[in-house]
Amino acid sequence: MAERRDDHRTTVSDGIVRSMPVFAKELVAGGVAGGVAKTVVAPLERVKILFQTRRAEFHSVGLLGSFRKILQTEGLLGFYRGNGASVARIVPYAALHYMAYEQYRRWIVLTFPDIGRGPVLDLVAGSVAGGTAVLFTYPLDLVRTKLAYQVVDQPSVKTIRQSHAGPVYRGIVDCVSKIYKHSGVRGLYQGAAPSLYGIFPYAGLKFFFYEEMRSFVPEEHKRDITVNLVSGSVAGLLGQTLTYPLDVVRRQMQVQTLASSVDGCKAKGTMESLILIVQRQGWKQLFSGLSINYLKVVPSVAIGFTVYDAMKSWLKVPSREEKTVEIVTERRATNASSMHP
Repeated sequence: MAERRDDHRTTVSDGIVRSMPVFAKELVAGGVAGGVAKTVVAPLERVKILFQTRRAEFHSVGLLGSFRKILQTEGLLGFYRGNGASVARIVPYAALHYMAYEQYRRWIVLTFPDIGRGPVLDLVAGSVAGGTAVLFTYPLDLVRTKLAYQVVDQPSVKTIRQSHAGPVYRGIVDCVSKIYKHSGVRGLYQGAAPSLYGIFPYAGLKFFFYEEMRSFVPEEHKRDITVNLVSGSVAGLLGQTLTYPLDVVRRQMQVQTLASSVDGCKAKGTMESLILIVQRQGWKQLFSGLSINYLKVVPSVAIGFTVYDAMKSWLKVPSREEKTVEIVTERRATNASSMHP
């Protein structure tokens, strides 16, 4: 009886998977990949944000000192402060990013059939997909940063200690509510400009380098976990190095309501923030936390691509070429039926 129930469940789950449209499978695969990767690197992400936003008590003690301080004052859960908002953002973001990338790539190939199938195609599709995902999910990224910026004074203390007069956020909903009441919808997109400036090249370069590296791998080894991990690691490292200063600008713009991030001056835009950071904090601040980011990006991007490819395989997502041929065949059949009623 137990075996029959297991077989029935397997049959039902297989039926559900087969009935799902391809874009839905890509959404699920991307969401799972993003959530897993983000949770693995959450402790490094927390420390990186504290470095980027110049929390004085963390900026001066280094990486190991920051880990010790968080552990002593907030316990293990301190490493995951803001991770709920991070996962809440990254799941829809990664789902949209990977799915949009596949859809844009497919659309470009179908619209311009003579275009090459090389990494440049992945660069364009990945860039536009990254911008699309940011526009839909940016408010959650803002909330994640504000929550991660807050530091608990002692494990037994329930209040949040701030070095300034500013709002205290008790969670995702409370944070969104206070930002909206104070600044409206515009406040939920504070720092979005450098995010878009940064995501277009980063998202495109990430897919570009990933697909470029995999192009040198024999077809029978392209599904190997090691290949995906190495390709993803290199793609993340190269992409982040080229776009990291914009990430620092974005973080400092996001916490301007919590601290005078640029020495008491509230910049009005991305370039002004960039110039003020260089003038008042030094150009090295544009790369503050980059070493931590390297430690974070290697597993994050590598795990993301690996889990995404594994999920696509489990969900039986057809290859890009197979799906393109299927769409072309359907279009030809539709055109033929409309010409012969």
